[in-house]
Amino acid sequence: MPDPVLILIFRLILSFVRQNCIVVNKKIEKILNKQIEAEAVSSHLYLAMASWADNAGMNGTANFLYVHAEEERMHMLKLVKFVNERGGKADIPSIPAPKQNFDSLTDVFSRLQEHELMVTNMINEVVFVCLQEKDYTTHNFMQWYVAEQLEEEALARNILDKLKMIGNDKGGLYLFDRDIETFQVVTKAPAKP
Repeated sequence: MPDPVLILIFRLILSFVRQNCIVVNKKIEKILNKQIEAEAVSSHLYLAMASWADNAGMNGTANFLYVHAEEERMHMLKLVKFVNERGGKADIPSIPAPKQNFDSLTDVFSRLQEHELMVTNMINEVVFVCLQEKDYTTHNFMQWYVAEQLEEEALARNILDKLKMIGNDKGGLYLFDRDIETFQVVTKAPAKP
């Protein structure tokens, strides 16, 4: 069993280090907090889309979007932990209610794609600021988000392409809703020269 005095000393040292060794640059902290908000907004938007699909009888689409809403929340949590672990202060944002009603599946996924493109631009801005500030640790951390956005955009495009092929065909929409839970994008590595 560990010595209680050693545990107390360790906790005091850890507390001192956290309070006095701010590692994250304030400019980086600010832009990461904006990204935390963007991920929260994404999660909330996809949750609203899932609820709409659920109410429209599109269970496959709803489940797909519920999973993506949770994924976006995990992206936010990953950023929160990173900021705090680097000695910064992650701000948990209040966010406005997202759009609640949509015209069609095409409307849902068009908005989803539009939103993902906006998030990609924000992530690119974080990466740019990291390079400007010579914060290579955060730059390295953000590379996961860069790769994730490639997949998110490709998936949204793929879904919209399928919906365009289906059009208003009810049978096609039924099959789409049944199969969407299996949709995924596998990014291909470039061929070696």
